[in-house]
Amino acid sequence: MQKVETAEQFNQILQSGQPFTFLKHSVTCPISQAAYEEYVKFTEDHPALNSYYLTVQDSRPLSNYIAEKFQIKHESPQAFYISNQQVVWHASHWKITSDALEKAKEANK
Repeated sequence: MQKVETAEQFNQILQSGQPFTFLKHSVTCPISQAAYEEYVKFTEDHPALNSYYLTVQDSRPLSNYIAEKFQIKHESPQAFYISNQQVVWHASHWKITSDALEKAKEANK
């Protein structure tokens, strides 16, 4: 799991063509902390899948860029499964669970 802070870094990941997960989270929100813990659990269960995150407080321009690029309203926390350079699944708040991420991964093999 790697922290991403700039649109340039994000675009490099996107252009690799590899599927990946991405989490936007806030360090001050308890709901976001719960989502982060679920995300960490999922990434630990799937070390071969590239997984990234940003902290909204540190990377607001990147968070906004992602919202604009994919035309998905910004929320925090918010998780994405991206395949073929497209968001194929996303969820926010309490819907971000290891199980939900697992189902997204299986549905997009």
